Amino acid sequence: MSTKHPHAHPRDADPAASPPPAPPPPPSRRARGGFASSAPAPPATARRRGEREREREKERTKLRERHRRSITSHMLAGLRQHGNFPLPARADMNDVLAALARAAGWTVQPDGTTFRSSPQPLLPPPAQFGAFQVTSVETPALANALNSYAVGTPLDSQTSALQTDDSLSPSSLDSVVVAEQSIKNENYGNSCSANSLNCMGSDQLMRASAVLAGDYTRTPYIPVYASLSMGIINCYCQLVDPEALRAELRHLKSLNVDGVIVDCWWGIVEAWTPQKYEWSGYRDLFGIIKEFRLKVQVVLSFHGSGECESGDVLISLPRWVMEIAQENQDIFFTDREGRRNTECLSWGIDKERVLRGRTGIEVYFDFMRSFHMEFRSLSEEGLVSAIEIGLGASGELRYPSCTHKMGWRYPGIGEFQCYDRYMQKNLRQSALKRGHLFWARGPDNAGYYNSRSHETGFFCDGGDYDSYYGRFFLNWYSGILVDHVDQVLSLATLAFDGAEIVVKIPSIYWWYRTASHAAELTAGFYNPTNRDGYSPVFRILKKHSVTLKLVCYGPEFTVQEIGEAFADPEGLTWQVMNAAWDHGLSLSVESALPCLDGEMYPQILEIAKPRNDPDRHHVSFFAYRQQPPFLLQRDVCFSELETFVKCMHGEDTQNLID
Repeated sequence: MSTKHPHAHPRDADPAASPPPAPPPPPSRRARGGFASSAPAPPATARRRGEREREREKERTKLRERHRRSITSHMLAGLRQHGNFPLPARADMNDVLAALARAAGWTVQPDGTTFRSSPQPLLPPPAQFGAFQVTSVETPALANALNSYAVGTPLDSQTSALQTDDSLSPSSLDSVVVAEQSIKNENYGNSCSANSLNCMGSDQLMRASAVLAGDYTRTPYIPVYASLSMGIINCYCQLVDPEALRAELRHLKSLNVDGVIVDCWWGIVEAWTPQKYEWSGYRDLFGIIKEFRLKVQVVLSFHGSGECESGDVLISLPRWVMEIAQENQDIFFTDREGRRNTECLSWGIDKERVLRGRTGIEVYFDFMRSFHMEFRSLSEEGLVSAIEIGLGASGELRYPSCTHKMGWRYPGIGEFQCYDRYMQKNLRQSALKRGHLFWARGPDNAGYYNSRSHETGFFCDGGDYDSYYGRFFLNWYSGILVDHVDQVLSLATLAFDGAEIVVKIPSIYWWYRTASHAAELTAGFYNPTNRDGYSPVFRILKKHSVTLKLVCYGPEFTVQEIGEAFADPEGLTWQVMNAAWDHGLSLSVESALPCLDGEMYPQILEIAKPRNDPDRHHVSFFAYRQQPPFLLQRDVCFSELETFVKCMHGEDTQNLID
């Protein structure tokens, strides 16, 4: 009797001895999904492909969510600014529906119960028109109708007065439309240029004062600081004109400002010899300021003013630094073409002993320690209220990616500034640590200073900025910025123990409504639509208990210019402010717009004191950096400036309006 091998193939069996084999059972499922272990595993390439696809889908979902939130933010901002709707800072659709219902005459209770209290049409709140008077109308009946609308007559009677008065001719009805349009033009500042003195009549100043006054009485007190002229200290650190300084301080005192901003330039104090500091001019300056009992915010400026002059002197970095640069130009930031930016030192030398035996960080610390030893008594007396540390181009925490000296013009995306040999050395070390040495390079398709984001392969939608290499490079590039601020602030808190330290953040709002946020990326803030690029910086600022200063810009560009640049100043401002408050940071605001811009003041007040914020946030102080002659001309918007300061202080402005 023959025996068969237990694993013999079915085709070797005797067909007459056994029936045909049954079909194999279907593969069994595991208890928690998936096939049994007997099923063949998918190839490794298929698994990796699936993981990449899931990762891409996650990124696309984040992008859609960020875009949706951006649209919601714009809608809420428009309702707050143009619709006079009292929406909270973190409003949702329920708040919007409740505000619209209340404007339509409905009653909305806290639990959401809604019922109609009185039949009223949906019209803009009468408060929008309370500050304006209709003066050019064609018939008395029309004037009565419009005036009754302006003073707050019930909406039903307003509608009937405008629709059923038989004395109104067709031409009079046309004048209703013209008058209403003129009201809108005055409300949005389109009837004449805000920078024209001829347009600033007494009636417009009265209206501006009424708008400024609002309901800021008894609101939190916010100190106001104004900058002094740059030319008061010459290159030899001497006070140029004490009497002109006293006149300037006397005028600022009449505006009821709390203090002044003084720039202490590294290129003036340590100009000639390393570690030899000359403070004589600033000592005289602080003595005169003390006579007027004004506080001082000191700005330690470690950059040069390459685009503006101090009197007849162009402020540069110290002469001994420029002598070092003749032999080693890599101490400066460098773009892809090898051009050096001499405005400030590269962050690549923060730990390199290339400055006569000192590192960049040690040079900054020695300067800060010298200031503290020289003016410690003024800090103890309370004259010096805060010290701002310059951390980059223009004193702001950013790379010099958008510099006019390099040919940049708004709204160019700028260029990466990482091509000096010290930054390149750091990049190679990071790429080697990651295991991809071929990533030790800057992007070769990121365009030029004046490129648009969609014109480049790196910043366009779906571009290389979101590739594996792009993420590595941008993480490294922004990480250098974070490391720089951490190291400098560690020594600043040591030098100024107990003093309030301030750091300035730029407002790079062009290309903000694109996916990549190209201008922010080149400036060092890794803030595309699917990532928060400011929180890593704010965590460092919170670690050192630093006050954040945000530079704000107003309506200085036309709607067409903003649209072409996909700009969103308001969206960026709200992102930075909310992120700062979420991290528990103290926030301040700086504006550099001319005081002739009548639209600036209400915007700054709304930013400084958000009236509808349920958490009652407000800024710690406001800094006005506008230079003369605007601020020193007493006949230029003096009443408007005075009213603005009183609103910041939370004082009663009724006497000014009367």
